[in-house]
Amino acid sequence: SIVASSEPTPTPSPVPVPAPVPVPVPAPVPAPVPAPVPAPVPAPIPTPDSDDHLENLVAVLEAREEALNNNVLLYQTPDFHWVPSTVYNAADMISAIQVMATTGAGELTFFVGEDNKAKNGYVYGLVNVAAFLAQSLQESIHYNACDENSWDGLGGQYPLSNACGQLGQSYQDYTCSAEEAHMACEVDPNMEIVATTNAKWWGAPPPLFCGPKSSFPTTGYWNSFASCSGGVCDDYEGQKGGAVVDSATPNSLGRTDVEGCCWWGRGVIQTTGVCNFGKLNYYLGKRASDEGRDSAYPDIDFCRTPDAICSSTDHPELKWIAGIFYWLNSVQTYESQTYGFDYLASLEDFTDKLGSGFDPDSDTSFIDAVSGIVNRGCASLSACPAGHVHNAGERRANFKLALEYLGLLDGNSPAPVPSPVPVEAPVPSPNPVEA
Repeated sequence: SIVASSEPTPTPSPVPVPAPVPVPVPAPVPAPVPAPVPAPVPAPIPTPDSDDHLENLVAVLEAREEALNNNVLLYQTPDFHWVPSTVYNAADMISAIQVMATTGAGELTFFVGEDNKAKNGYVYGLVNVAAFLAQSLQESIHYNACDENSWDGLGGQYPLSNACGQLGQSYQDYTCSAEEAHMACEVDPNMEIVATTNAKWWGAPPPLFCGPKSSFPTTGYWNSFASCSGGVCDDYEGQKGGAVVDSATPNSLGRTDVEGCCWWGRGVIQTTGVCNFGKLNYYLGKRASDEGRDSAYPDIDFCRTPDAICSSTDHPELKWIAGIFYWLNSVQTYESQTYGFDYLASLEDFTDKLGSGFDPDSDTSFIDAVSGIVNRGCASLSACPAGHVHNAGERRANFKLALEYLGLLDGNSPAPVPSPVPVEAPVPSPNPVEA
């Protein structure tokens, strides 16, 4: 079973990275485009007939599926418009929640509610969903990213060996604790994978890739200022500029190859490293099935095909599954005397405040602590050893938006579509999926 630490040891996380250097070739200024018309939010949550918290929670999510897709699960395009994500949708999220609330991982399952006289039990589960969405929007959905983007560069030059790790990290060396070392994936130097998604701004680097030195003896860099090679933009779909420069170029850790470097972040909260993919396989994948444990995905070997999280058409919910798996291990089980925060107890306290005109902006302590856990490894905005939480204000706004479209705020009126902000590369959070 998974053993959750009461005092998680955070892994240092990258500091915020500036937005990409402006496009060298002036682009025409697009005409103002009206914000999408919000889909009407369904009526207030009715008193359920069922005592099954999961059944009630799923019924609410399914009733609000269109509103979530059109108003919450949005990403910002390179021309600063907000549109529904082409990577993430509510139906896949609901499927993932059903899997993780029933099969779960070891002894842990996604929290969908509790018996309580103050509220219908499943309402507590909806707040758990809202908190999860608040972080997922910031980590990946607002960038329409499943695979990690290549963003660690200087002067518009991005080493192709960023697949091995960014800001001095080495993803293939994200090892497990001694107690969980047997779960980790083995590094296969001959594995070859190309990421499914990548950024799409003018000159954005291509998808990350990995492969043996026999195929890629050295790797160069991506020049985001260059015109497409030979005037043909065919390095990836949607390319508008940029080109590979074939000159051995080290990443921030000194790598000039991509052998064994197939463990970059994937999914809604960017599952990264051999330990994390190994734990997915141990609890949910082929290894669980092979060793006689219950397995939600017995046909998927997350150690041999980590790209299944983003590329599977049979199981599109996997991009959500990976994030929920992290949530079970690192957020739902979080208890810390040092930071004075117990996730489930704090969630209950917050939920009990809902209604009667309560505005979540008046007390952000719950979501701020959750943001600290996800982004910096402890329940604090500023006191974590890894540093200040990145985009804490945006995470608060995401939480309120999710609460509103889940029908948990008074009035159930549609929240406005987020105002455009400059596109910025997402900052990875420390070692997702580690207990």
